[in-house]
Order: sequence, then structure tokens, then C-alpha cells
Amino acid sequence: MKIAVVGATGMVGEVMLQVLAERNFVTAKDELILVASERSVGKQMEFQGKTYSIVGLATAVEMKPEIALFSAGGDTSLEWAPKFAAVGTTVVDNSSAWRMDPSKKLIVPEINADQLTKEDKIIANPNCSTIQMVLALAPLHKKYNVKRVIVSTYQSITGTGVKAVKQLENEYAGVDGDMAYKYQIHRNAIPQCDVFEDNGYTKEEMKLVRETKKILSDNSIAVTATAVRVPIVGGHSEAINVEFSHDFDISEVRSILESTEGVIVQDNLKEFEYPMPLFAQGKNEVFVGRLRRDESQPNTLNMWVVADNLRKGAATNTIQIAEYLVANNLV
Repeated sequence: MKIAVVGATGMVGEVMLQVLAERNFVTAKDELILVASERSVGKQMEFQGKTYSIVGLATAVEMKPEIALFSAGGDTSLEWAPKFAAVGTTVVDNSSAWRMDPSKKLIVPEINADQLTKEDKIIANPNCSTIQMVLALAPLHKKYNVKRVIVSTYQSITGTGVKAVKQLENEYAGVDGDMAYKYQIHRNAIPQCDVFEDNGYTKEEMKLVRETKKILSDNSIAVTATAVRVPIVGGHSEAINVEFSHDFDISEVRSILESTEGVIVQDNLKEFEYPMPLFAQGKNEVFVGRLRRDESQPNTLNMWVVADNLRKGAATNTIQIAEYLVANNLV
């Protein structure tokens, strides 16, 4: 196969290459195509002991890869994903460009990869915050039926990109520099992830609302979100309050989550064991803990969910989709 990584020089692109290597997705028989913007064309990158020259988007389309893994921003995806699809390439896109397009599938492989067919030439990767939440919610929804979700997120600066990481590093060091945020992030929490919509919620908060319904194929689920940027590098954390139609037993909830692919339960209060971004960084799983009944109303659960937003929230989920496509002869 020819496999293109579009946005290879970016933060997610670099993690994507790490995950591709770890999972041995690119074999000696495959041809890897590293793609970036025009200013990066011709630069050299190393991958598994080989040196690759970065090519531009037009060149990559001409090479007709079987799979293109996109992490290059929404505008680039809107313009170029259809051009790749037109030459027969299956695109797995990390941006928000196609997620809510009714003609495109929004995929978390452990939940709904079975929706995919050969005809799906542009496949959307969900928002990082949504992925970790729905992976924990999906098996519980099957058992108890989710009615309403209240989620508050504590999101890593890596979700904003390299500029935000540099801002935090500068603030640690007391150095003036470019600002990714309107305010300092060091010793701060900013209750704004992405831009505000007309309803007063940010785009990030509304992604959690809209994408959850689409992935779980249930528009009746009520979701409300508050997304907060915190000075963390390792991953996103979420406090999730979920109301079910049916009552539950905490031990059964724990058992269901423990048997869910891609989920690791860390919930031992005696040993102070619970999920934290410090330990999630660099890992591909979603970590769930602080499982407890909401004592203020019936059939309601509180849980704490953490994942590396650059891995399962982006690169790993994208590559898992590609793995499913190959394993099921869909490319």
C-alpha cells in the first residue's frame, strides 16, 4: 500500500508517525508518503531508520495513496480530502471539517467501526474530548440507556498546538513571547476552548454535544458541557455526570468498563488510585475512575475520565480506523 500522512510535521502528525511505528502499520512492502504545507516541501524526516522527503498535497494526490491520514486543519481537509477521494484514496480526517456532515461516518473503532464500507472515502475522526467520553459511555448506554450527560473538561494545552506549549514554556521561564491564548496559561485555568458560538457555548463544548449523539446513534441523549484549558501537557481530563433511564450497581458498572476494549479502570480509593494525565501521557487507552453514585438524584453516575488527547484523542484513533479498513479489505 501507499500510505500518506498529511500534516506530518505538526504536533499530531509527529505522534501519528510514532504510533504507526509502534503498531507496525507501515511494513517494508508499503510506501510511506509524508505530506505537509508548501513551506515544508523538500525537508527531510526520519521514520524507522529511513529518510523521507516531504512532498506537497498536489504531488501526494498524483501518487494515489490507498490511505491518507489527515491532520492538517479544517480548511486543508475541506479543499484536499475530496481531491484524494476522487483518485480512490480513503481519507481518515482528524479535523472538524467532516464530522457533522450527514454523508460522512464519525468513527470510534471500538464503538461503530462496523458502519464502514468501501464506499466511505472520507471518514471523520471525532474530537479528542468526545472520543474519551463516548468510549466510557457507549457500553453503559447499551446496558442502562443514557438520558443526560453533564461534562466538564480540563484540557491539555497540546490540544491547541505547538504555539500553546511554547507559551507555557515561556511563562515558566519568565520570557515574553507569542501568545496562543488571550491570557497567561501558567498558574491559570481558562474557561474557553475554541471560539464562542451564538448560544454562549464554545465550539469545543458543542462538539461534545453534537458528536456524542452521532457516534452513539441516539439524538435523544441530552448533553451539556463546559470546556476549560489548564496548564497540563499530558492529556485531557473530564468530570462526567451521567443520568440513565435504568438503575445500576456500581460493581456492575465497574465490571462493564473493565471488559470494554480500550478502557482501563483505575478506581482503588484505598490506594489513592485514580486516572491522571500524568500517567495517561504517551498511552493509547482511556482511563476511568472515581466511579460513584450521584446521591442528589436517582440513576445517576459520576466518573472521571482521562486520556492522552494526541494519542487516543487523535493519532491512535485515526490509525485504528485505518487498521480496521485494511483488516476488513475496505481499501
